[in-house]
Amino acid sequence: MTLLFIEYPKCSTCQKAKRWLVEHHIPFTDRHIVENPPSAEELKNWARSSDIALNKFFNTSGLLYRSMNLKEKLSLLSDDEKLQLLSRNGMLVKRPLLVGTQFLLIGFNEKVWSQTILP
Repeated sequence: MTLLFIEYPKCSTCQKAKRWLVEHHIPFTDRHIVENPPSAEELKNWARSSDIALNKFFNTSGLLYRSMNLKEKLSLLSDDEKLQLLSRNGMLVKRPLLVGTQFLLIGFNEKVWSQTILP
């Protein structure tokens, strides 16, 4: 099984997660979140299949999120509007994302990743 690893290479958390995958010999396909952000359709499918709310996909600690005042505006947006925002700018998406056939992991938590991925 090859996983899809969506990252921003300059992000220290993404670097740590990538190192973890390599150290555990887990095959993955790498994707740059800014150069190739997730499409609205991908995000919609991932949210639906994982039962993760769209709000959890937002990088709430990011500069862009704060500069757009999304903390105040997010609750007023429809799911389609949220999907469009996320798909237009990868910096709004919480990272890294690790997509498998049976799971989606947002952010890096070594314990959760180990429980989900390792045999």
